[in-house]
Amino acid sequence: MQYTQGGPLLDITMELGELEEVHLPHCVCLGTNPSLRNEMKILHVEEHGVSLEEVHEVTRFHAKILHPKFSPIGPILRLLSWDVDVHCELMLYLTVKRETLISRLYLFPWNPSQIQAVEQQEKSHGSSRFLISRPEQSFKLNSSFRLNIPCSTSINPPRIHFIQRDTTPSFFKAIVKMTGVDIEMELFSDDERTVWKEMVSHDEYVTDTRSTSAVSGAGRPAESSLTGSPEQQLRSVRTEFVKRVSGPVLNELLDRLLQHTVINQEEMESVKVIAERTEKARDIIDMVLRKGTESCSRMINLLGELDHCLYTELQINSVGVPT
Repeated sequence: MQYTQGGPLLDITMELGELEEVHLPHCVCLGTNPSLRNEMKILHVEEHGVSLEEVHEVTRFHAKILHPKFSPIGPILRLLSWDVDVHCELMLYLTVKRETLISRLYLFPWNPSQIQAVEQQEKSHGSSRFLISRPEQSFKLNSSFRLNIPCSTSINPPRIHFIQRDTTPSFFKAIVKMTGVDIEMELFSDDERTVWKEMVSHDEYVTDTRSTSAVSGAGRPAESSLTGSPEQQLRSVRTEFVKRVSGPVLNELLDRLLQHTVINQEEMESVKVIAERTEKARDIIDMVLRKGTESCSRMINLLGELDHCLYTELQINSVGVPT
């Protein structure tokens, strides 16, 4: 008879007295197939092998047994087919290293011990966990999923199989260049249906990671900011600005430069029609540099508001300008 793990294996010790009943957590979704209640057993790991015990009652998240004997125990499910729905867990962690954002999205059947294992592993790396929504539906055991992040340069592995594992759960690792845009994520099932979508806003991950030592690189001395006039600072970071600034930030920067009368309507329209991002960035910074110190000060301050991560990496200083 074939069985699969339906929940965590627990090692429970009773030092004194006797328990009437124990409620063991499971991840099986019973709403789609109530008959699965009859296929659930309790596995006992004993000195000379394993044994199975009947379940007294199965609720949505727990299997109840009466007068338990304490060896390592956990719920298992007899498989009549792989068509079994189970509750899932998604855990998102982000790490920022200079201009690169590294995301790890864990996907696995719900299991408290696995959740704890992930938390401990990520904590040792100084990563930040981001609270995300959970899929509205349960997932089929042994199905596979694909993650898409449009702004990423790579995602590995291409697919993850949704199964119980004895080791720390598998995760999608995505590399995203720090472009100052929102991170959109979409999870696809075997048949390419969208089963989950989420967005982490730029403001959210920049604010969070700026407060984490892992962002600047723990153990490195703080880098000094640039000195000199606003025009000198802006000119010295011209190449890096053109290379790193994102399209959405450029468009917002144009609007704000017009709003503060740094540029006029005709100048803005002449830049907006440029399709290539780096060429547009080059035109904007050169246009502002030609206008002198006050205009350069205004652009530096606006960049700090629109993309603080890039602003910090360029090591430029905000400067007071007349209002």
